[in-house]
Amino acid sequence: MRILPLVVVFGGVVATCSIPLAAQWPKYQEAGVPRDAEGRVRMDAPPPKTPDGKPDLSGVWMRADRDPLPPELAGLFERRGDQAGRGNRPPIDAGERVMAPFPPDPTAPPLATFFELGANIPGGLPLTPWAAELKKQRMATDDRDNPDANCMPMGFPQFHMQPQPRKIVQTPTLIVIVYEANYGLRYIYTDGRKLPAQGDVLPWWYGYSVGRWEGDTLVVETNNLRGAEDGPYDGWLDVRGSPYSEQARIIERFRRPIFGKLEIDFTIEDAKAYTKPVTVRINQRVLVDEEPIEFVCNENQQFRRRVKVD
Repeated sequence: MRILPLVVVFGGVVATCSIPLAAQWPKYQEAGVPRDAEGRVRMDAPPPKTPDGKPDLSGVWMRADRDPLPPELAGLFERRGDQAGRGNRPPIDAGERVMAPFPPDPTAPPLATFFELGANIPGGLPLTPWAAELKKQRMATDDRDNPDANCMPMGFPQFHMQPQPRKIVQTPTLIVIVYEANYGLRYIYTDGRKLPAQGDVLPWWYGYSVGRWEGDTLVVETNNLRGAEDGPYDGWLDVRGSPYSEQARIIERFRRPIFGKLEIDFTIEDAKAYTKPVTVRINQRVLVDEEPIEFVCNENQQFRRRVKVD
């Protein structure tokens, strides 16, 4: 049974809880999924290929890495007890509860974490004074403008690591990523077009993305993003408010080394926010025989009922 996560704010800090739904999407067994004699998915099987020989990234994916909770949330869940049997980790999703993370890859960049992108980077993120001050201001208000908590589009790392799944639809000229979280929709053009110059197109929440294949790696470049200058919800890389500006250029490298695993190396180049490029790794695990659930975030948004209108 799928479980629908809900975004909840504890003292301004974003967490994700889950509630079971009375009605679920019907199960449908996918064709072409490698399975053993008992019907279990062979996660370590070779990755599928498209007719033109490229790795096929299509499928429903869920985050595979686990990271510790911030101290204020860890204490909260410790007080509530460990009903899920996972120490201080809250119940996030049925898929994550029963599956262990992939073994560590010593050759990979530092693993990103959902709450703090640079938590595993020695010395933390190389923030410029502008970015450090902005992050300080965001944290001083308990991250109340975090886009996830306000049903607004999140930054790419948050979308990649959100415990709700995302579906990749791959065609020869276009890749579409449908995020269950906040019903996000992203287009990656793989038809040979060039990345437009910064400022040549209207800045988007998800920017403008073009992809190309380098062997078995899909390299995606994105620019023309709405930066932190565009509004309080813009330019958030993580829950803690690590920012990016309108100058940001993001490079993602997608690899599917085995059937069940998707590796995403995320790099941000942004001279206004960071003194040097930053690269982190995000791992995802395939979720077979499932489809994303329609999740309209504003259905769960209650703040309007509490706002006094003069």
